[in-house]
Amino acid sequence: MTDSTYPEAPTASACPACDAAPMARRLATRGAAIQEAPPGRLMLSLPGIHCALCITTVEKALAPLPGVRSARVNLTLKRAVVEADPGLAAAPLIEAVNAVGYEAHELDASALSATATDRQGRELLMRLAVAGFAAMNVMLLSVAVWSGAADATRDLFHWISAAIAFPAVAFAGQPFYRNAWSALRHGRLNMDVPITLAIGLALGTSLYETAHSGHHAYFDAAISLTFFLLAGRYLDHRTRAVARSAAEELAALEVARAIRLTGGAEELVDVADLAPGDMILVRPGGRMPVDGVIARGTSELDRSLLTGETLPAFAEPGQVVSAGEVNLTGPLVVTVTAAGAASSLHRMADLVAMAESTRNRYTSLADKAAGLYAPGVHILSLLAGLGWYFYTSDARLAINIAAAVLIITCPCALGLAVPAVTTAASGRLFRKGMLIKSGTALERLAEVDTVIFDKTGTLTRGLPELVAAEAADPGDLALAAGLAHGSAHPLSRALAAAAARAGIAPREVSELREVPGYGTEGQWRGQRVRLGRAAWVGAEAGRQTSAWLAVEGREPVCFAFTDALRPGAEAAVNGLRQAGLHVALISGDATPAVEAFAARLGIDDWTAEALPEDKAARLAELAGDGRRVLMVGDGLNDTAALAAAHASLSPASALDAARVASDIVLLGEDIAPVAAAITTARSAVTRIKQNFTIATVYNVIAVPLAIAGWATPLAAALAMSASSITVSLNSLRLK
Repeated sequence: MTDSTYPEAPTASACPACDAAPMARRLATRGAAIQEAPPGRLMLSLPGIHCALCITTVEKALAPLPGVRSARVNLTLKRAVVEADPGLAAAPLIEAVNAVGYEAHELDASALSATATDRQGRELLMRLAVAGFAAMNVMLLSVAVWSGAADATRDLFHWISAAIAFPAVAFAGQPFYRNAWSALRHGRLNMDVPITLAIGLALGTSLYETAHSGHHAYFDAAISLTFFLLAGRYLDHRTRAVARSAAEELAALEVARAIRLTGGAEELVDVADLAPGDMILVRPGGRMPVDGVIARGTSELDRSLLTGETLPAFAEPGQVVSAGEVNLTGPLVVTVTAAGAASSLHRMADLVAMAESTRNRYTSLADKAAGLYAPGVHILSLLAGLGWYFYTSDARLAINIAAAVLIITCPCALGLAVPAVTTAASGRLFRKGMLIKSGTALERLAEVDTVIFDKTGTLTRGLPELVAAEAADPGDLALAAGLAHGSAHPLSRALAAAAARAGIAPREVSELREVPGYGTEGQWRGQRVRLGRAAWVGAEAGRQTSAWLAVEGREPVCFAFTDALRPGAEAAVNGLRQAGLHVALISGDATPAVEAFAARLGIDDWTAEALPEDKAARLAELAGDGRRVLMVGDGLNDTAALAAAHASLSPASALDAARVASDIVLLGEDIAPVAAAITTARSAVTRIKQNFTIATVYNVIAVPLAIAGWATPLAAALAMSASSITVSLNSLRLK
């Protein structure tokens, strides 16, 4: 029914993968070809990884193994995907990962679910609750001691505190102990090692003091330390837990079975059993299970998977189709060129998974600081303890000072520096209608210098609107509305809606029928009437999206359409420019439509008729030039670009795969807050750096006091808590 928005048949498959992906036209020309067998794929669950260093360690352990072609670790999903020679077992991979200190299990891809992540979150929350409850009770007892309780009363309160603190710390601190032990067993240090030592020394020193009726015990310091650290760990977990794999969403769109035509008979078979050259039947409403070429039939296709455009494309014999497209109106017989793992949809999922793993390799500010922090703390505490022991020969005093140094330098503030700001910024953006899904999204968003928008469904509503409906002849509009009732085409629905808004009742049209790929026709007052494509009604096609009404004996009447702007589109583009960012537009729509739309918004940098691989290539080109790109899109054709971009955003109306590939989801219709998101992200990174500065200044002041013996473990715990609270309060100042 449209003119300019029906793209010509593409020259190659829309597969966004590398050169190994077979091109549909090449295969169609050469005939049936045997696809190279894909390598074996093994998946390992890695529950113990938590930073960029973990990714590097695991990948370096897997890469040199015989038979391993490549290994990629996805931090968000805590798993490794290993491309290996067929026949390679998982056992040697698991042994290699275990040898560098990480737990690993073979993962059944068919059984993947979010339950493991949910269980880990519940476990952290439960341990946080236990630590908080115990800390409140121990602090109440400590207040009594601080208020002057002495002798037997003080000893009793210390023993009660010990009875509460020991089991609580033993239970709540298990995530730190396990990670610390795993690192030490393999000769490595991480942030959990000083945490474990600080908690252990605080408990050991307190028990010694209590057994000898000492004046000071530090059970409150040990349990408070555990509580604050668990709070930071849980906040960080929550920012990661909402992110699911876009590749899984793409894989869910793959059709499992197809109707194969053999000698004229229909046979339902698994898609994996299809081979190039087979003939399949795709009924109206069905999704294309394979890449192929139309052999018989005409119809209209929903190609939004490839182009992002919501208007159907005309389909006829000889046209290339790709897996994932939806057949709308007529049955099609398709010759298979690629199926299963060789299809464009499957390879798009592979591309997205690869991009996700690359993006998760981004090293956060906290990880960089932690890499330098852990060894420094151990050395400092050891030197302080040894120095005081050799100076005074008092082991009790030396242990107290070593514990005070460990506690006062314990990375509570450092651990809260990023998640506290992320949580505050997430809440602020949520109130503006945006949901942050990735733990490092704010840091990456703050670095953005270029914003690329998709057009349809992102800057527009993705719904056609009749141009100058008030100027249309009421009789023509009424007749067009009558014909439109016989079709579910988007332009037909737009015509019917325009007539309804104008209060015009549709004409009664008899013998109404839809001709797939062309339009609708019927009888009105004894005359044949048609509504559809220009060529079908005898009109000359124009450059604008249009539908034509033809009545016998009259010149055809053109109804032109435009895509309505999404609320806030102009404000978003202007706001981004004012923030000093370069704004570009890339769309799968036809050149005239994209050119006119770009001029409407004042965007000079625009690209039309872009397929998914074109968008991914554009982002790769910009990244190679040192640009940091924010991709804003909504369709499956944008998914690979969203996953590969430095940062990404999708509206809530986007398809599932696009939403889960994005770092940020826009919850409402208004897209204007995109500019505010970048401003908030820049402010958030400033707050993160301020938090690191606070933690550094605190250590510069407090550590010399602890080394000099002027800070007991209790004072160290209070100072540590004060720094954590200061960091949290500074995070709430986010604007």
